[in-house]
Amino acid sequence: MASEDLVVPVDSFSQPASLIKKTAVSRSWVSVDSSGQSTVLDLDKYGIMKRVSIHARDLRLLDPLLSYPSAILGREKAIVLNLEVHKFIVFHIKAIITTEEVLLRDPMDDNVIPIVEELQRRLSPISANYLGQGDDEEGTGVQTEAQTSESIEFPFEFRALEVALEGICSFLDARTRELETDAYPALDELTSMISSRNLDRVRKLKSAMTRLTNRVLKVRDELEQLLDDDDDMADLYLSRKLSFASSPSNDGADFTWSPASPTIESKISRASRTTPFSIHGEHDVEELEMLLEAYFMQIEATSNKLTTLREYIDDTEDYINIQSLLGNTHRPTNTLKAKTSMTL
Repeated sequence: MASEDLVVPVDSFSQPASLIKKTAVSRSWVSVDSSGQSTVLDLDKYGIMKRVSIHARDLRLLDPLLSYPSAILGREKAIVLNLEVHKFIVFHIKAIITTEEVLLRDPMDDNVIPIVEELQRRLSPISANYLGQGDDEEGTGVQTEAQTSESIEFPFEFRALEVALEGICSFLDARTRELETDAYPALDELTSMISSRNLDRVRKLKSAMTRLTNRVLKVRDELEQLLDDDDDMADLYLSRKLSFASSPSNDGADFTWSPASPTIESKISRASRTTPFSIHGEHDVEELEMLLEAYFMQIEATSNKLTTLREYIDDTEDYINIQSLLGNTHRPTNTLKAKTSMTL
């Protein structure tokens, strides 16, 4: 349909470059399939909605010009994923996952390129066979037939979801470690020498910590909400829903699905190998729960690091104000409090 095609105004070159770029990439998507092959697509929102059977309200979550809270939504034939770390810390994973492909907007975006590369590495057949090198019992780097079978049987949508969760959790943890590396020496220096320079440095670090904490909590809360609702987790079993819907004997009888671990290097592979089980019934979500729980624990650990850092900052702030009250500095208490505190 002509109305769906991208129209570039004649005077587009007179517009700001950033606006032209955003308009140009709004239709660009990259598809990574189950073999790890990527393809760049030129589709407008109606083409994407038809391709993956989602609503316009779901697609708005992936709009790079809009900011929405982190969300993992299960739809009939797709998982809509918005893991956003924005506002001063620019990083996001906005994707649509189906049983056959992962779609990401803006393939040339600096945030998208590493995710596409990781998806290609983790989803390729070679990756499924050889990512476990050094992880087998004898250290030979060769997987057994059962281990290879496990990697292949694990639903594609969960393998893709794991890459996204690992990416956002690793990014947030890395930013937290960087903040710790800068903050603790700065706080110790402030307690030994109170100066405007040191106070300003700590104030900026505390501001950065507050922003980072908010982003960590949003991702953690989304995972926690998913873990608390079996129906929401069941909605993410796209392959199972597809198999159940296409089953010729779909008369309400229990459907058996037997997924196993995604890759030997994944967070749940060892548990899956030592405690094998099959999923019976449409709403059993134990395997996915193990996957989400692993990343919830990781993001919770990151949150705990930030909580500890915040307590250290508060203790330092109290120490400085006590020193002021004792007359060890001529700087008024209220001034110190204003410089070292930040409204959250």
